[in-house]
Amino acid sequence: MSLIVNDIINILENFAPLKFKEDFDNIGLMVGDRNAELKSILIALDCTLEVIEEAKAKGCNLIISHHPLLFKKPSTITKDTLLGKKIISLVKNDINLYSSHTNLDAVINGVNHEIMNILGFDNFITLDLSSAASDGDTKTGIGRLATLSEPRMFNNIISLVKNSLNLSMVRVVGNEEKLINKIAVINGSGQDYFSLAKKMGAECIITGDTTYHYVSDFYEEDMCIIDAGHFNTEWPAMKHIAKTIQKLIINKGFQVELIISDTNKDPYRFK
Repeated sequence: MSLIVNDIINILENFAPLKFKEDFDNIGLMVGDRNAELKSILIALDCTLEVIEEAKAKGCNLIISHHPLLFKKPSTITKDTLLGKKIISLVKNDINLYSSHTNLDAVINGVNHEIMNILGFDNFITLDLSSAASDGDTKTGIGRLATLSEPRMFNNIISLVKNSLNLSMVRVVGNEEKLINKIAVINGSGQDYFSLAKKMGAECIITGDTTYHYVSDFYEEDMCIIDAGHFNTEWPAMKHIAKTIQKLIINKGFQVELIISDTNKDPYRFK
C-alpha cells in the first residue's frame, strides 16, 4: 500500500504528539506537500545541505530530522543565506521535510528514553514532567534521573559513557573518585535543567553543549558533569528510533524504505 506524507505525519504525531513540544520549539512539516506519495525516507539529526544531497542521491523524498530547519519565520528565502539555499533545494527537488524535536525528546521510547537504554540505565524517572502530560502519566517530559543499584565512581561513569556512545573523548568536570548514586541525563543542550537535577539529588549530569561559566559554578558545588556533545547524546538514539518508526509504518500496512543518514555528522572534531 502506498504511503503519502500525511500518513507518516499521522504515524509520527501519534508516537510523539505535538502537545509535548516545548514552547520555544517549532516542529512538524517544515517544507513540502502533505499529499505527496513517498518513495523512501531519510532519517537525520539535522537537515544540512549534505543531507539534502544524500536524499537526492538515494531517491528519498522525505527527510525526517530531529532538529527543526525553521525555528523562526524567515524574512526572505533566497540563495544569499544558508537557510534559503536549503529551502530552495528541498522545494526544487520535491523533497519534503518533517521535524520532530522536543516532543520526540519527551515521549516514552523517544530520544531521552533511548539514550538511557544505550547507557544501560534501567531504574530511572523523568526529570521534568511535561505540563501536557495527562493524569497518571509520570513519564513524559524532558530529561531522566537514574538511581544506580550501587554507587559507582565518577571515573567509571566516564568510561561507561565513552564506551556506550563510542567516543574517544568527552569533557568532564568534577572529582573522578567521587561516588555517584544518582545520574541525570539530558540529551542535547541540557544546562537549563542542571539546577532541577541537583535539587532532585543528581550528583552527576550527562549532557552536551555546556558553557564555561555555568559549569564552573556547578563545579564549585561539587557536581560531576560529562559533556559528551550535542550530536553524540542524540544521534545514537535517533538511529534506534528509526527502527521504531519503521515498525510503526509496517504495522499500519505500508511498505516504504527508511534509510539512516550516513552523511549527518558532528561538526566538531577532536585532534
